[in-house]
Amino acid sequence: METLTEFFNRRSEMEKRRTLRNAMTRAEAALWCRLRRQQIADARFRRQYSIGPYVLDFYCPRLKLAIEVDGDSHYSDTGVVHDRKRQAYLEQFGVRVLRFTNDEVFRNTQGILELIWQTVREIGAGDPP
Repeated sequence: METLTEFFNRRSEMEKRRTLRNAMTRAEAALWCRLRRQQIADARFRRQYSIGPYVLDFYCPRLKLAIEVDGDSHYSDTGVVHDRKRQAYLEQFGVRVLRFTNDEVFRNTQGILELIWQTVREIGAGDPP
């Protein structure tokens, strides 16, 4: 029988996660400032969390909620196919994925935060602080 640690935050992915944390994009860093320290409905997000072979930008394990901030490479034909495959894989574990573009993070930060807050509340994080 496989254990959760064979899929979630595997040791074999640790160096990749560390590298990605140290090289966050400006958009990821901007959003992380608003997600960390349970600022949204007391939901604890982690950055650069891995599930299987994929590293998620932000993930709340308790809610199984992933937040992805996508750059231009995600909108090529290859990127779209890869993201669909990735999303199907994550959904096997009951993970819900919210996707935003780098541009959206900068142009509509408040709207994104409201959508995240609504999603967190819908899934069941509790009352806002």
